[in-house]
Amino acid sequence: MENVDVVLEAARRRTDELERAIARDPAGFRVLTGDRPTGPLHLGHYFGTLANRVRLQRAGVEMFVLVADYQVLTDRDVAERLPEHVEGLVADYLAAGIAPSTATIFRHSSVPALNQLLLPFLSLVSVSELRRNPTVKDEIAASGREAVSGLMFTYPAHQAADILFCKANLVPVGKDQLPHQELTRVIARRFNERYGPVFPVPDALMSATPLLPGLDGQKMSKSRGNSIPLSATPDETARLIRRAPTDADRRITYDPDRRPGVSTLLRLAALTRDRDPREVAEEIGDGGAARLKRVVTESVNDFLAPIRARRAEYAADRAHLREVLAAGDRRANEIARATLAEVHEAMGLTLTQAE
Repeated sequence: MENVDVVLEAARRRTDELERAIARDPAGFRVLTGDRPTGPLHLGHYFGTLANRVRLQRAGVEMFVLVADYQVLTDRDVAERLPEHVEGLVADYLAAGIAPSTATIFRHSSVPALNQLLLPFLSLVSVSELRRNPTVKDEIAASGREAVSGLMFTYPAHQAADILFCKANLVPVGKDQLPHQELTRVIARRFNERYGPVFPVPDALMSATPLLPGLDGQKMSKSRGNSIPLSATPDETARLIRRAPTDADRRITYDPDRRPGVSTLLRLAALTRDRDPREVAEEIGDGGAARLKRVVTESVNDFLAPIRARRAEYAADRAHLREVLAAGDRRANEIARATLAEVHEAMGLTLTQAE
């Protein structure tokens, strides 16, 4: 536990340094980030990652956003409704404020050269290093399966290919993703040491927003049904919030340890109103759970209204969504082919022309 705390503290200190560097020279940074297209993005995604991506892009940081369609298969047998989810994910990105005029939004399955990097990268890590990755262990445990696919097992190396194909030097992460990011750094260093300098060693940029719990107090997740999708209607949002657990104490207070359900709702209202949850609790006072849920519902619906309006427009124009992906795929392919050629040359795999 102590070692974990040390790693986290070091990552936070480095993040502070990186934020100062970004303020001085945003054009010196290239970010790789992304999501699996397994369903609509929700408020946890927005506050955990989307808002930060938009902030960095507007500051002048170059942004690559991956629609990780291959990785849908890491913990499931089939990729159900994948085209629909891919288009929905792009609509969520655009509605949240990611601008395709400057961001490259692309798909795993459309960039063959990126995926070819997985082979040399796997030669740089041991089976034991992959096996002890805590994030992989947690996801394997959460899957409830005795055996997992090779794709799940090699996921950290595949993620390294995602990051390094475009030579990203900055990766926004939460604390649970730090082990993945560290393995990417290990792979970049080992490749450079063995074959020559090709890749930057990317830094992790820690999220300033702590993990937002789901409405049931567990990790917010699409699969658990405890999240509020960005695309949810006002009535759907109200129903989800009404189902959230609270307690019998009419006096509303912010106390995450002793009152997790009430505190989760207060935090949701506070984030969507840009206020402190204790202030929101004081405002509700003795109103009890009913008033708390009304305040949360109004706060969330007011916050999401402009995002929902933009998303509805984007979702109605599927041709535009496909054009955004096609443009991003083209750019990602150009970069990936150039990087793979550089890797082949460094590894001595490039054949010279016969005399």
